[in-house]
Amino acid sequence: MVLCWNEQELHRRDNLIALKNALALQFDPPEVLQGVDLVIEGTEIIDVGEGAAAKYDADKVIDIHGEMVWPGLVCSHNHFYSGLARGIIADIKPSPDFVSILKNLWWRLDRAIDEEILYYSGLVCSLDAIRAGTTAVIDHHASPSFIKGSLSVLKKGFEKAGLRGMTCFETTGRNGLDQMRQGVEENVSFAKEVDSGKGEYLVEALIGGHAPFTIPDDGLTLLADAVRETGRGIHIHVAEDVYDAVNSHEVYGKDVLERLAGYGLLNSRGIVVHGLYLSDKDVRILNDHDCFLVHNPRSNMNNNVGYCAQLGDVKNMSLGTDGIGSNMYEEFKVAFFKHRDAGGAMWPGSFLKFLQNGNTLLERNFGAKFGRLEPGYKADLVISDYLSPTPLVPGNIAGHLAFGMTSADVKTVIVNGKIVYEDRQFPFDIGPVYRDAQKAAQRLWKNMDSLE
Repeated sequence: MVLCWNEQELHRRDNLIALKNALALQFDPPEVLQGVDLVIEGTEIIDVGEGAAAKYDADKVIDIHGEMVWPGLVCSHNHFYSGLARGIIADIKPSPDFVSILKNLWWRLDRAIDEEILYYSGLVCSLDAIRAGTTAVIDHHASPSFIKGSLSVLKKGFEKAGLRGMTCFETTGRNGLDQMRQGVEENVSFAKEVDSGKGEYLVEALIGGHAPFTIPDDGLTLLADAVRETGRGIHIHVAEDVYDAVNSHEVYGKDVLERLAGYGLLNSRGIVVHGLYLSDKDVRILNDHDCFLVHNPRSNMNNNVGYCAQLGDVKNMSLGTDGIGSNMYEEFKVAFFKHRDAGGAMWPGSFLKFLQNGNTLLERNFGAKFGRLEPGYKADLVISDYLSPTPLVPGNIAGHLAFGMTSADVKTVIVNGKIVYEDRQFPFDIGPVYRDAQKAAQRLWKNMDSLE
């Protein structure tokens, strides 16, 4: 809490924003604070409480008249390179299983991406995320025809929109060993770019790998070297389909996470995605290394790969979309309803914890505080005009999120202390962005049809 030298003296500083008369919600632990003010200086919250705004001579004061404020939502796994695949019109062969879906659709799409296509794909994904009240996205990128510099292009899109996030390049051996090495080099190069402090500190780096079944041992060695050199965590698909787990046993004689752990690839900054077919030993390895598992229920349903029945056994669980937008309201609801449909025993509160855990991932990788409306925490906030027909108390916040709140309620979004979306408007004209994105999408689809 910032204290005044004199109760009658106003604090005068630069870059002060005051939000007055808020109904503030905390997600973990759940809390409801009525009639409070929040004061933001620079990138952080500096004061929260009744009448707090009156102590400061703020540059901007927003009286939100009892509307809701809560910490920004985090999408813990996404693919911004797929942003122009929506409604795709291309010659896609019938794909009866998961591997054929990868070969016929996604591995053709990523090869068809160039710099301009990637920029607009990433930018519109960033804008869509903010509009949905998602203030940070952890991205996992692939563009084999445009490797060097691709992560910097994505970073430009994040910064143009004002979205916080992390990204990495999807290292794989499926396009040859030379491209595999280039993928690792792009991960390391981008991490060094982030360390050099170029641009706003909105985007962090991870070390990316596609999935173990497409990465030979030489590739895991290179990735392990990159993790050690950069101090970053791994971001990798694991056991999304049973094929990945079976391949690990048949080719390497090990459970899939046992194989990764043997190369020193799992740590507290790392992200393992999907995990539908992890063994009990894999889960113990994941937990022992304090690594995160990211659950993507809508993608799993779309690809018909099965259900992750071990959600309650994982120490660190978060929610992502695997490229199906960045609307975490939708992902939260589907995660809960799918769990109940599968006979699971957890209630909405458990999934609110999973959603909140995205902020823990940010803390581990950015080295700052996220996810609470308290002094010293990053000012990543959402203002919502959700109208609650029933009392809103700490014990039913998750229930309101599951059965009532939607992204349509998002009114204003603040990221890193900056208002990036106010009264449902961006601070710049997004019309030309979407028009140019449509042109880029048509070229992307045409490029795909030229590939085998």
